[in-house]
Amino acid sequence: MAAIVSVDSLEKSYADGFKALSGVSLDIEKGEVLALLGPNGAGKTTLISVICGLVQPTGGTVRVDGHDIIADYRKARALIGLVPQEITLEPFDKVISSVRFSRGLFGKPRNEAYIEKTLRQLSLWEKRNSRIKELSGGMKRRVLIAKALAHEPRVLFLDEPTAGVDVELRRGMWETVAALKEDGVTIILTTHYIEEAEAIADRIGVISKGKILLVEDKDKLMNRMGRKQLRIELHEPVSALPVGLSEHELELVDRGHALIYTYDTSGPRTGITRLLSDLSQAGIALRDIQTSQSSLEEIFVDLVQEENAA
Repeated sequence: MAAIVSVDSLEKSYADGFKALSGVSLDIEKGEVLALLGPNGAGKTTLISVICGLVQPTGGTVRVDGHDIIADYRKARALIGLVPQEITLEPFDKVISSVRFSRGLFGKPRNEAYIEKTLRQLSLWEKRNSRIKELSGGMKRRVLIAKALAHEPRVLFLDEPTAGVDVELRRGMWETVAALKEDGVTIILTTHYIEEAEAIADRIGVISKGKILLVEDKDKLMNRMGRKQLRIELHEPVSALPVGLSEHELELVDRGHALIYTYDTSGPRTGITRLLSDLSQAGIALRDIQTSQSSLEEIFVDLVQEENAA
């Protein structure tokens, strides 16, 4: 699939010597949802700010649908919608007036049908004549999205879109993202919520210390790097593992009432059949067996820890 945003060897350094971005290269495909994960200070917001033209890079290039963000700024920026972390809205504006104003800033002609469609899509139509100050925090975030969509961008950046939003509103926001994707909008979101990336992203990008550690299809990433664990509940507790089981990577837990066996699903063999046979020969009776897959959060933490240790 063609890339709508192409980032090549992007650098951003500040006068005090701090390097916020270091050789970032990234292609974002048309119509995908890309979740960018990283700890605080990793460079997520800086990367978005550079692509959106809010921060000047010190090296590298960025193109949006072929338009260079510096040489052809207006055309590149017209394709982008940005929803910032902070709620920056005029409290006494009416919802519909605020959205109309954002459309006008980009020189777009009046289009009440499009404004209505956008507000309905975000469940804001009934609140269209309400003043911003009368809205809940979740509704204000929806207004930010409506304003970002007012000029009909093809790329939407959501910088921590559900920060401070309760679980119900967060899931509503996920549904909004899915609907926008159906309309062909390419969405890039930064998030601290791992379950958010797991729920709505097509691909996952991990950034740490201004460097992209990986960008990969979510399901492939979890299959490639995820681990599975077999939890074996025992009929009778054991104080130590028999010598015959030493070759298996087993952990004794719950004061000897259970064993944990970790294995790689991508390997040629899991070793489970042999393990169960050896347990039987050792005279250990099993009460129950359960398997669990490592989560995206565990994978993310492992990647960042590896980078910090390097």
